[in-house]
Amino acid sequence: MSRWRSWALLPAFALAAVGGGLAGCSSSASSSDGSAAASSAVGCAVTSVADKVLPSVVTISASGPAGAGTGSGEVIKSDGYILTNNHVISVAAHAGGKVEVTFSDGTSEPATIVGRDVLTDLAVLKVAQSDNLKVIALGSSDSVQVGQPVVAIGAPLGLSGTVTSGIISAMDRTVEVPAEDDKSALLVSALQTDAAINPGNSGGALVNCSGDLIGVPSAGASVPTSDGGSSAGSVGLGFAIPVSIAQTISNEIISTGRVSHSYFGIQTLPIPADAAAQIGLKGGLFVAGVVPGGPAATAGLLQGDVITEIDGQAATSNVQLQELTITKHAGDTVTIGYLRDGKAGKATVTLGTQP
Repeated sequence: MSRWRSWALLPAFALAAVGGGLAGCSSSASSSDGSAAASSAVGCAVTSVADKVLPSVVTISASGPAGAGTGSGEVIKSDGYILTNNHVISVAAHAGGKVEVTFSDGTSEPATIVGRDVLTDLAVLKVAQSDNLKVIALGSSDSVQVGQPVVAIGAPLGLSGTVTSGIISAMDRTVEVPAEDDKSALLVSALQTDAAINPGNSGGALVNCSGDLIGVPSAGASVPTSDGGSSAGSVGLGFAIPVSIAQTISNEIISTGRVSHSYFGIQTLPIPADAAAQIGLKGGLFVAGVVPGGPAATAGLLQGDVITEIDGQAATSNVQLQELTITKHAGDTVTIGYLRDGKAGKATVTLGTQP
């Protein structure tokens, strides 16, 4: 599993996307059917959950000029649409690429890429309608609670139909993972679980005790070893994209073939702690560039400003702005606090649509 550092993890750990062409990888009350009220000590009836969900989970093989890999996915619509991670199929998204889907009964079909979104690491495939299509039930990630038992189903290391179980360890994680072309993807409001998540689980199903999809496993942590490598296998730190976000993104892909994110029109650089201290700040973002006529420029922000607050929160990372482009829509407003020539100011940015 490749080593990738992320501020969301302890310094002793590395983060990797799990599966595909890569080398690895405040909560509400109960779940949609009340199963979250079950004690984590009791756990799920994993056998019955597996019987229900396995027919909906597929193994995905993707190949292209740059290589090949495997991952997982789940059937989300009866007319052949399958949800997965972008990094599972990105290798096939170029001329000559191919994607094949294998169902739980062992039969395989070619699939086409309907659309994909690098920023959220999500993608949708389509296969021809057949008797093999069993749609997974969609739960509510908004009602997940820490400690509730969950089951993860996918194809770690290409081993189709693998089932692991655990609990929701934490919620609302923001996890930055590597993507193609030196870009990053952002797992927003991610669910953290100790259910074993390994390379190949990406795009699979994290379900509650009723077998309802609550998250899409997408990344896992690994421990660096003394020889410069990383530990093999799960270390009990896996992250899943919440189904609420996955459903919104997949619906847009199915409708339009692409995803339109909101847009600030600004380039920023985090200010090192020692430099920030010299101007009496604990941190901040230096405005390195402003797109002429863009949302930030229209709001009055200028190159050379230092952003100190973003929607009332201290500005410390570019990820904060990136996260808002996923969670907010064009037309929404964001309040930005800034310093200019030593004087504090505020700007209200009305987000635009990403070009």
